[in-house]
Amino acid sequence: LVKVLSCIDSILRSPRAPLSIFRPSKGPLQNDIKGNGQGCGFEHLPLTIEMWAEQLMALKDLHRSLRKLSLELLPWNTADPKDNRESIRVEDLQMTVDAILEEIENKEKNSQTPSLPTLAAIVSHFQKLFDVNSLSGVYPRMNEVYTKLGEMTNAMRNLHELLELDSSAPPTVVVDTVGKLCDIINKNVTEQVQQLLGTQDIHSIINKLEEHECFFPPFQALIQDLLCLLEISNVDDILPAVQNLK
Repeated sequence: LVKVLSCIDSILRSPRAPLSIFRPSKGPLQNDIKGNGQGCGFEHLPLTIEMWAEQLMALKDLHRSLRKLSLELLPWNTADPKDNRESIRVEDLQMTVDAILEEIENKEKNSQTPSLPTLAAIVSHFQKLFDVNSLSGVYPRMNEVYTKLGEMTNAMRNLHELLELDSSAPPTVVVDTVGKLCDIINKNVTEQVQQLLGTQDIHSIINKLEEHECFFPPFQALIQDLLCLLEISNVDDILPAVQNLK
């Protein structure tokens, strides 16, 4: 028995053994064994072996759980000869975990690459949106859309700067601001016309314009006749020419 315990104790003392397993005792039993030529006591070995047995049982439970997970993720991989073994090794669990991880990585890679039906649906949707009748017209229309988008982006950027708007302002705000500026300009033009014609009434403005429309054609004809008779080409020379005729 002492020989068997010595073998187990040497295993526990091995550098490959976990540090938390070997616990040298400090009781009288250790002193008795030391007196018999042994290096340490063995009273901790039953607890250690019991812990090992529990870990081996837990290893089987873990393997069953991993098998269930593997059947969910890899339903085609039903063969597992390790289920019939009495003992389960850590290598067996590692192989199952590696297979699951490989399948997850493959799914992630495949999910990033669109399928042919998805690509066909995207092209068809583009054709409907931008009125493209054939596949050969998709690329030219893409270039056209890209060019128009660039022009619109530059125009919106310039409008933001001219109107002193924040770059995040939506197009509706830009349109509203331009509309307000147009209203202000139109109002100023109307006021200037009213001041020029000396009236505040729109009907009076219309009458004034009609009077000018009746007056200016005959006046213009008279001026043209005078220029021809006096053989001059400048309106400013009419008065000096008439004075010279006196």
